[in-house]
Amino acid sequence: MVTRYPAVAGYFYESDPQRLIKQIEWAFQHRLGPGSLPQISASRNKESIGFVSPHAGYIYSGPIAAHGYHRLAKEGKPDVFVIVGPNHTGRGSAVSVMTEGIWITPLGEVPIDSEFAKAIVRESEYASPDVEAHLEEHSVEVQIPFLQYLFKNIKIVPITLMLQTPRVAEDLAKAIELAAEKLGKDYVFIASSDFTHYEPHEVAVKKDSLAIERIVNIDPEGLYNVIEKYNISMCGPGPIMTLLYIARGKGVKRAEKLAYATSGDVSGDKSLVVGYASIRVPLT
Repeated sequence: MVTRYPAVAGYFYESDPQRLIKQIEWAFQHRLGPGSLPQISASRNKESIGFVSPHAGYIYSGPIAAHGYHRLAKEGKPDVFVIVGPNHTGRGSAVSVMTEGIWITPLGEVPIDSEFAKAIVRESEYASPDVEAHLEEHSVEVQIPFLQYLFKNIKIVPITLMLQTPRVAEDLAKAIELAAEKLGKDYVFIASSDFTHYEPHEVAVKKDSLAIERIVNIDPEGLYNVIEKYNISMCGPGPIMTLLYIARGKGVKRAEKLAYATSGDVSGDKSLVVGYASIRVPLT
């Protein structure tokens, strides 16, 4: 059994369980957050394919991430969460799926849905079983405590993308959908990404609005093109494009922007900021 220990606990988020719970609740109640604690449904009411969620330190991006999780709480717990993030470390394979083991956070252990993870790898041209890419990567990790706060006994499929192109994203989207259909898996997709990095607030807002417009219009190729054209330093276009290809395959026409802010909105320093968005992709 492979155990993946937290890489950024005590850095991106609190390492003490009780302080972490308070930090998550602070994010929900923050002026940039939803403004209230989530109401968690005891029954499953599937209305969303997935969410775009930021992955910076909670003190900066937590309130924006909380919008997606506040909405997710109303839908109840699915069988599994497929969490796809960019590979910041350069370690491991191009499309890395951790296919077995457990992830540990200060809030406890989370098992990988090995059956689903292995099926995704089988259906994909690019994905491969890999642990190395996940060991120090934070983009998947920071989503998990929010999910643990909402639901007990969750399962995950952790995936990181080093190769972030439309072709790879479309391949992964098809693999996830085929695997889910064959196994009868009810999943929610979490696309982990921050937006513009280290530009003035006004520049970041303008650039990110162009990217968000393409996301809301379920346009993965358009998102890729606008990132290239305007040099938008979004770190996770691959995860977002994968979510958009899944949505397009289901005939979804529009996504819903739940919240957007920059680190400058939190800290007050708007000279060089990072952009964060929470976006919901509905089932229909």
